[in-house]
Amino acid sequence: MSSRKTMSRWTSTAATASVLTTCAALVLTAGCGTQTVGGTAPGGWPTLKTPAVTVAYPPAFVPQGDARRSAYNAAAATLSEGGQDIGMITVQLDFTQADSAEEAAIGAEAGIALGSTPGKQTDIQVAGPQGPEEARRIDFTFTGKATGKATGTGSGKGSGKGSGSGTAQDPRINGVIIAGLDSAEKSYAVRIDAAQGKLSAGDLQKIIDSITVK
Repeated sequence: MSSRKTMSRWTSTAATASVLTTCAALVLTAGCGTQTVGGTAPGGWPTLKTPAVTVAYPPAFVPQGDARRSAYNAAAATLSEGGQDIGMITVQLDFTQADSAEEAAIGAEAGIALGSTPGKQTDIQVAGPQGPEEARRIDFTFTGKATGKATGTGSGKGSGKGSGSGTAQDPRINGVIIAGLDSAEKSYAVRIDAAQGKLSAGDLQKIIDSITVK
């Protein structure tokens, strides 16, 4: 196993409690005549597009512009309610050195906030240039902080650390990361955070199914 240097940590998930209601997928034709087959999803949903990964998000989410988005995120979208960011989807690219989907997942796990409760890591597949590609799914939970706007910089040092000592106003959040390697053998990770009870298992799966790797 090669040595890894994690280049970043995830965007702070302060107040990241989502109502991701469904998702979409993308079927696109990449350059140089390569056909990339996307996952299945309802039509009409916007997508976060990066050089290596595309993922769909519900229309209620708003993509972050360069001024707000962390420099560590290739793309991000948030859902706001009552003046707070209550949902977030982020994409990170080449965030750690990895030779396999498993190593990419280990690098992604290193960026999960202190105090989080890790769940199991499972093998999954995502859509790729030549068909299904190997990836890893990481499940975890943590306590967010209802501070208004997510203030993290992508370093994991923002105010949204899951310390486990939240108040009644601080939401308990379920997090999922999908990590793997793109066709250039570079790491990628898609993270989805949602307040417990705000996102059904079926809707979460639709978002995951929309991930398309180039």
